[in-house]
Amino acid sequence: MKIWKKISLGILAVFIVFMGKTLYNAGVFTTIKPHFNGSVSEIGGFTGAEDITIDKAKGIALISSNNFSNASQNGAIYLLNINETAPKPVELTEKLAFDFHPHGISLYRSLDGSKRLFVINHRKNANYVEVFQFTDSTLVHLESIKSSLFVSPNDIVAVSENTFYLTNDHDEELSSWRSKKDLLQIPMGNVCYYDGQRAKIVAAGFLYANGINVSLDGKKLFVATTSGRKIKVFDRDMTTGKLTESDEITINGADNIELDEYGNLWVGCHPKLLSYLAHSKDRTKPSPSEIIKINYQSKGYYTFDSIYLNDGKPVSGSSVGAVFGDKLLIGTVFGNKVLLCTLKK
Repeated sequence: MKIWKKISLGILAVFIVFMGKTLYNAGVFTTIKPHFNGSVSEIGGFTGAEDITIDKAKGIALISSNNFSNASQNGAIYLLNINETAPKPVELTEKLAFDFHPHGISLYRSLDGSKRLFVINHRKNANYVEVFQFTDSTLVHLESIKSSLFVSPNDIVAVSENTFYLTNDHDEELSSWRSKKDLLQIPMGNVCYYDGQRAKIVAAGFLYANGINVSLDGKKLFVATTSGRKIKVFDRDMTTGKLTESDEITINGADNIELDEYGNLWVGCHPKLLSYLAHSKDRTKPSPSEIIKINYQSKGYYTFDSIYLNDGKPVSGSSVGAVFGDKLLIGTVFGNKVLLCTLKK
């Protein structure tokens, strides 16, 4: 009996530690004290604004908008000129010849000044990466890229006119079994690299691989692991695309990652993941939103600053914060508006 009692106590101790770690990773013990040093205005007209990227040469934002609750309703890419006093969204993808449900986006600017927008598209029959030529006011579809490795793609970063990395938040499609594995905190996320001809997995073992981006010089790659409370840092072979993990940054509920003109990371965060999960099922339940700025220098040397934090109002579930000058655009997964914030200098 004594042996079984010890075994039972051991199992109980492991369970308590596991549950404590799970609740900690979910931000249950995180205190929310709303703050922002600046002014905020709201811009409506969206059905979710999950990802935002800004053409820093022009001050034009591109916004990926999709109703994740309604697969029959097409999403859109919107343009928002934040140089204007009262900017209004302009839809750029009304006349596509295929169903369009955008998720992560990435804007690549070539040395000759031409620009391509890469978009993860959850079509009804498969997942694709759609590539568009972008001018200051139009998107022209160039090609659709498909791979069996695009299993559950979330975010994307282009590193040339025809190469990119994308994250699969899971390595299998949605199912009840996958949900159980999530509860057990089994790492299923990965990073896929497309070299212009074929795709391959170059990093794996992430607890919900989410936002992805590269440093301004292209030598570092950053991957947000939302459930794992980390941003993983990789050294990147710019010739082969190979990744070597070199560092990690602890951060609550990281989603998409954008860079400013100085190379700082701006991360949309879900500081309370359980609240976000509740919000994803019931929009009336608020989920705190946070934007964190990270100044990453080298391994072990970085600082971060919480720029914006709310208690779930006026928007819930922030997924991205994109910066241009003193303007900060905040988007959410399920909201019908974005926040245009002016930062005080």
